[in-house]
Amino acid sequence: MTDKELAEQLLAAVGPAERIVHAYNCMTRLRLHVKDGGIPAEEIKKIPGVLGVNKSGDEWQIVLGPGKATKVTKEFKALLEKDSATPKSDGGTISSLAQAASVGDGKELHDAIQKKNATPAKLALKKISAIFVPIIPAFIACGLITGLLNVALKIEPSWAASPIAQMLAVAGSAAFFGLNIFVGINAVKTFGGSPMLGGVLAAVMSHPSLASISADGIAFAPGRGGVVAVLLVSLFAAWLEKKLHRHIPDMFDLFATPLITVLLSTFAALCICQPVGGCISEAIGAAATESIRSGGAVTGFLLGGAFLPMVMAGVHQGLTPIHAELLARYGVTILLPVLAMAGGGQVGAALAVYAKTKNKGLRKTIASALPVGIMGVGEPLIYGVTLPLGKPFIGACIGGACGGAVQAYYMVGSAALGISGLPLAASTDNIPIYLLGLAVSYAVGFIAAWILGFDDPEP
Repeated sequence: MTDKELAEQLLAAVGPAERIVHAYNCMTRLRLHVKDGGIPAEEIKKIPGVLGVNKSGDEWQIVLGPGKATKVTKEFKALLEKDSATPKSDGGTISSLAQAASVGDGKELHDAIQKKNATPAKLALKKISAIFVPIIPAFIACGLITGLLNVALKIEPSWAASPIAQMLAVAGSAAFFGLNIFVGINAVKTFGGSPMLGGVLAAVMSHPSLASISADGIAFAPGRGGVVAVLLVSLFAAWLEKKLHRHIPDMFDLFATPLITVLLSTFAALCICQPVGGCISEAIGAAATESIRSGGAVTGFLLGGAFLPMVMAGVHQGLTPIHAELLARYGVTILLPVLAMAGGGQVGAALAVYAKTKNKGLRKTIASALPVGIMGVGEPLIYGVTLPLGKPFIGACIGGACGGAVQAYYMVGSAALGISGLPLAASTDNIPIYLLGLAVSYAVGFIAAWILGFDDPEP
């Protein structure tokens, strides 16, 4: 089935188009807000290419997998735009909230729903996601290049002097070399300012010439505070720019607003955001590394076991800046290999269900979801297998906890971000131990789910 055909089937299942208030996607899911709050989830799950369906608050999430989600969402939006060209009746409202929103093209209703659910925690997580998710493909590419290059150099150390190896080393470090600028652009955009001003300020904070400047005996340091400092100055710059737009006359706004924003934000960045961000950044790095170094296997067990519930609650997005900061500071994140073991526990638990169930439909679901689960995409197994059955989900958490204990005990680090499962091995600094931990998570997840059992669905 092509992306367009899949989008057509999804629209046919959740439509008509006027029901769709808002449609967008993340890395693996098509996300929908609909007027009456409901969609035929079981019908959608039967569509080839759909890996699972989940509901989070007022939002429906259709799991399609990495890459696929972006392509199908593009076709889905095109279909919505095509249908919206023909006037249609409203067909009803979801509540007095919808009536108060005076629904026209759906934007007002979406804004009303967003306002209703705009708790500080949810808004913070959404902003973090908007800033860092677009950068994840760069982390994946550069992390894998670095990991594979390290493997090649361990096999043949003399290759390090070759031009090809040196060029690959530059390519592998590129995402981290430009990380602050990427974050600055996305952060100011997310906070409502001009994206390139964020890039300029991030470049100021990373500029090599800072090393030769000192004020009152205090020396500046390029890149101090890392992404934390960039986030702080981006928030300030976006706030300042919006204030200036409101108060500067239109005839001067074009040049006066960006000039004043950059001037004031530069001093704020170097004199306030860098020192404060440096303290926060150092605290994050020390806390993450020391908790695993001192806690060892116990810390890994707790983190690995808790990650799946964190994913279910949606709070795992808050870990992305921590991963990014660890990558920028140390070149690896020691948290990701630990947390990635949760996916291994899912695979093991799903294999146990496959071995015990008599339900042919469930076995077919597991057989189709296992390959992507092994490759690090866990949503199909979570929402299609372990979570609906209950006890296997607990078994998966136990498997993830045991695998996490192995990773933390040996302090395995990863140079990539955004991948998990078997592909993550190539970016780690200890591939054999990472694979050992992954095997432990598979085995323990299988055994735990087998012992806990489950109520086998009727065939």
